[in-house]
Amino acid sequence: MTSRRLEALDPEAAARALLGARIQVGEVVLRLTEVEAYGGPEDGPWPDPAAHSYRGRSSRNAVMYGPAGRLYVYRSYGLHHCANISIGPDGTAGAVLLRGGELIAGEQQARSRRTPGTPTANLARGPGNLAAALGLTLDDNGIDVFAKDTKLRVTLPHPREESEVVVGPRVGISVAADRPWRLWIPGGTGVSAYRRSPRAPVAPTRMG
Repeated sequence: MTSRRLEALDPEAAARALLGARIQVGEVVLRLTEVEAYGGPEDGPWPDPAAHSYRGRSSRNAVMYGPAGRLYVYRSYGLHHCANISIGPDGTAGAVLLRGGELIAGEQQARSRRTPGTPTANLARGPGNLAAALGLTLDDNGIDVFAKDTKLRVTLPHPREESEVVVGPRVGISVAADRPWRLWIPGGTGVSAYRRSPRAPVAPTRMG
């Protein structure tokens, strides 16, 4: 699958397709074990009030509007970087947040970018830690993750069986908090714990 395939997928389907992908930056290689899907503005096909693109295109979120297969990097709360991959048709906003991964190669390099003494399983657990382990910055915003000569390369997995994917609500957002657009590999290294935002409405009670 290439960026052309990602153009044809909605956010949840794209997140499912990217789960298990290998990401390489230099000698550091990790396997994606957790992702989150995000849509776009209210007048688009996937309205999502939790998305950066919900209020329309800006200089910050322009990469979310395509083309598909571009790296969208932003700085979260001024503390750390987070990385996404754009999806959907060119001009339509959508992206998949890279939430967590299992380190496959380049542990020494990844450790040099993280807090000393960080357990191996935590080196790329959480979107800020994943971006840090890969050494990503705002300078990487917009790169084509499928190009042969790019800094970051994505190798997508074979289609996953339904039994190999768990879905649930996204982490730490205050709107659309119960949308099941977080996907992870059960038992996978680097999968973060679920934390509901204290600003989110009370979760609906399940009957039966």
